[in-house]
Amino acid sequence: MPVQLSHLFQTIHYYKKMEKGSFLFQEGAPAEELYVVQSGVLQISKIIPDGRELTLRMCSAGDLVGELQLFSPTSKYSLSARVVENGEVAVIRREYLEDKLSQDLPLSFEFLKWISQQYRKTQTRFRDLVLHGKKGALYSTLIRISNSYGIKTNRGIMIDLPLTNQELANFCGTSREVVNRLLSDLRKTGIISIDKGTITIHDLNYLKGEIECEDCPIEICTVD
Repeated sequence: MPVQLSHLFQTIHYYKKMEKGSFLFQEGAPAEELYVVQSGVLQISKIIPDGRELTLRMCSAGDLVGELQLFSPTSKYSLSARVVENGEVAVIRREYLEDKLSQDLPLSFEFLKWISQQYRKTQTRFRDLVLHGKKGALYSTLIRISNSYGIKTNRGIMIDLPLTNQELANFCGTSREVVNRLLSDLRKTGIISIDKGTITIHDLNYLKGEIECEDCPIEICTVD
């Protein structure tokens, strides 16, 4: 996040604890506040018409959450934020941030550039889903999660983020059964291994090749 924005987001009103499994906010609730994650992990998602949950972002320390409601004529959250790991957020009043951005043109440009980058991340994820279907969505998600939470080991890239198969399915906009089958296929061919729920990717290039990866900049190819 640009330095100017980081300094602005340090001007907070109060801190709020987050407990795993709870919601920081839910779609349709009044949107009067924005949040800067101090610790823990948040899952930002959208309930699509058929009832499935589509995960759009994973947010950790330093990330701004709720920014889509800025300068919006409607004051309701369009997405939901569920707590994946216990933590804390700093709370900023929406009116305060809108006022600061409207008075500082360079700061507004920085904010627009940052929002544009978030849009590019979402756009490339949907590209993989549309072009390569459910398999492409899962492979893309594994690549992005490895960039965000991967730890290099002598066996491959270990994803240091506890995710259930259902949570992976939410990233892909598909069912847990489909993800189970695709992960099983990857394990059989030695592309990945799973130990006590922790995924290690042994052949990242295989996943990239299957979705014709365009080698986007690392800041774009993430889930945060």
